[in-house]
Amino acid sequence: MPEFVDNPALGTVAPEAYIANRPAKNRSTRRRAICMLLLATAFWGVSFPTVKALTLAQPALMTGKSSWLLAALTLTVRFGATALILLAWHRSDLRKLTSLERWQGLGLGLFGGTGLLLQLDGLTYTSASTSAFLTQFYCLIIPLVVALRDRKWPSLTVLSSCAVVLIGVAVLAGFNGRQLHLGRGEAETLLGSVLFAGQILWLERRRYAQNRMGHVSMVMFTTMALIGLPVAFAATAQPHDWLALFTSKTVLGFWALLTVLCTLTAYLLMNYWQPSVSATEAGLIYCAEPVFASAYALFLPAWFSTLAGLSYANETLTANLVIGGGLIAAANVIIQTRMDKR
Repeated sequence: MPEFVDNPALGTVAPEAYIANRPAKNRSTRRRAICMLLLATAFWGVSFPTVKALTLAQPALMTGKSSWLLAALTLTVRFGATALILLAWHRSDLRKLTSLERWQGLGLGLFGGTGLLLQLDGLTYTSASTSAFLTQFYCLIIPLVVALRDRKWPSLTVLSSCAVVLIGVAVLAGFNGRQLHLGRGEAETLLGSVLFAGQILWLERRRYAQNRMGHVSMVMFTTMALIGLPVAFAATAQPHDWLALFTSKTVLGFWALLTVLCTLTAYLLMNYWQPSVSATEAGLIYCAEPVFASAYALFLPAWFSTLAGLSYANETLTANLVIGGGLIAAANVIIQTRMDKR
């Protein structure tokens, strides 16, 4: 007979239930977690050319409409569809949802949903390169918050890795500091970055260590969809604005790709595997997202154009991609090497 233990979140459970809900923390698992988080980041990178193709496929929706409407509808459709998938999957045991799972999912949804809403709206008022650069500031915010929480300064390795990542993102995005000014787009993007840092740190909290991440993710996706819904209603001028989302099979195909790959799969990987590494490590790993996005832009636009009849040209391989991507990779190698020596 297995021994049973009492846990305030799950009640009386067998030890193997813990293993099913959260991977054990050891060197092998941590390395696997790094690979899984990189995979999640690779999936998120697909969203950039996909959203661009979606924009080109829906000129009726994208022309002359409120930027808040476009941002809110994107949030509501992506995460609402994902929430429905998980609700259907877990419908038989919804009554077993614990208070800790609800609180963790609610926190993740509030941080992530509000951050995405601000980032999407801010992109309308600033350049893509500035948005990419400012978004990655969470990799600096996280170690500072951790330092305040633990009352211990970040190590020189952590600080140098964060600096190298930011330089890499700046090179990759072709960021020009002389053109930077704190307008609406920049302010919204920075605030979104702060909220993304909060999402990463919230996922790391030890009190949620035994939560079932499928249930947590379901609450998170529902919360994120509900954040966008009232904003979309407030910004809607006429019902046709919503119907334009579903005007063609091509558009539905792009939404399906965003929902299944970039949202459902990527966020489930994040929620399950991130607690096996530190929040600081996770923040640096996630900075690989623009590298993947830039790599996909070398070939996905032509594929999308062929499938959907769009005029969307591939980008070309540049020194910025090679140097910027190399710096981001180097920063992650530095900090992972340090962690392996512990």
